[in-house]
Amino acid sequence: MASVVARLISQSKPYLVPGKLLVKELWFEVPLDHSKPKGQTIKLFARSAIRYEKPIVESSEVVQRPYLLFLQGGPGHGAPAPQDSTLSKHMLDRGYELLLLDQRGTGFSCPISAHTLARVGGAHEQADYLKLFRADTLVKDSEAVRRCLTEDFPPEKKKWTTFGQSFGGMMTLTYLSFAPEGLRECFITGGLGSLDKGPEEVYQVTYQRVMERNRAYYSKFPQDVKAVKDIAEKIRELGGEKGVPLPAGGLLTIKRFLMLGLHLGMDGGLDTVHNFIIRMKADLDNFGVFSHATLNALEQDGAWDTDPIYALLHEPCWCFGPGVAGRWAAERVGQGIQEYQWLKNDWPGPAALGDQPLFFSGEMIFTFHFETCSELIKLRETADILANYDEWPSLYNIEQLGKNEVPVYAASYNDMYVDAGLARITASRIKGIKVFETNVLFHSALRAKPDEVFRELLALRDDTID
Repeated sequence: MASVVARLISQSKPYLVPGKLLVKELWFEVPLDHSKPKGQTIKLFARSAIRYEKPIVESSEVVQRPYLLFLQGGPGHGAPAPQDSTLSKHMLDRGYELLLLDQRGTGFSCPISAHTLARVGGAHEQADYLKLFRADTLVKDSEAVRRCLTEDFPPEKKKWTTFGQSFGGMMTLTYLSFAPEGLRECFITGGLGSLDKGPEEVYQVTYQRVMERNRAYYSKFPQDVKAVKDIAEKIRELGGEKGVPLPAGGLLTIKRFLMLGLHLGMDGGLDTVHNFIIRMKADLDNFGVFSHATLNALEQDGAWDTDPIYALLHEPCWCFGPGVAGRWAAERVGQGIQEYQWLKNDWPGPAALGDQPLFFSGEMIFTFHFETCSELIKLRETADILANYDEWPSLYNIEQLGKNEVPVYAASYNDMYVDAGLARITASRIKGIKVFETNVLFHSALRAKPDEVFRELLALRDDTID
């Protein structure tokens, strides 16, 4: 991959944060379109961190540590601050300098919103702009930043290590496909996405995982079978055809309520959903309506309005190359599943289910996201254009992955979002990969159970398998 070199605009003086971390803030400039290196540019923000040890005698010597780049999940979420990253605790003692880069469009790196997109132009201009925010371009940004930071490093330190969580793991596969020369080693957690299955095929599998988690939920909380349907009926009663108004301008409909199922694939996710049900039922029992606090919590849940890339580019993440379009695949596939008839506009309502539970959705994006979320409502036309676009650049080079020489260490989970069976197929196509596979950890294990994850990943790297 031919790569430009990012321009380092500024870097702060190092400062201490809790955890004995010495942090710097860095700003870079890269082309908006890497095929036009002299065209429009955008700014990227990153923080670097090293372990701080107060020396007996201060030294002026500049230490060039090998970099470890964290590739955040999403897409559309900014990187955590160093003191909030589990990598700071588990990887810095191994001599790395951690780089937490806000991917373009997220965090402080030229963030995407309805307001910032309006500056680009109309829906077609916005869609063309967003086509430059997928993993293929994010890898080019990363390579540009790497080449900038290591420009005066000795050859043995120019390559860097990457650590990809979820979407960051899929991005790692793109990196290994097109720019392996920049990589020393790669860690992947919950991110061995399919290399050649489009959104429709992926959702046919992941809906099965979501239904398994729904059954687990109602097995743990059988009383919620009735409570969830009662809440859904009350939403319809209070909101009519449009929905219950939410504090920031969104609308609470039955469909939006069932988006709470996104939590079901996370550690503790069953309890997170149940807590929402307790809260909503308590409001109805006490007042007959939902309180402002509850409506606010529902509206903020999922960060739909603050991280719009997640909804806009979620299905395009699975569009692995030319000829593949999402075309609202999650909605189409779901409408063909008995448990998800509520996705149809002529669904009669919860009463039609009888004794059967009302199932929550999972990590799927639907047209109703762009009818009920205040920020996304403004971007519906743009979303439709992206959903029907089928000229995406290739995300993976399967031939290159089959002759890969970069060490890759991965953790694959009991995962509602990235199916373990599909992950196993992907792993079989990457030469030299080592995989820790378990059915007792969930997608969020990097945050929820980091000690277990790092123990297994580092054993793959440091120990031998006989």
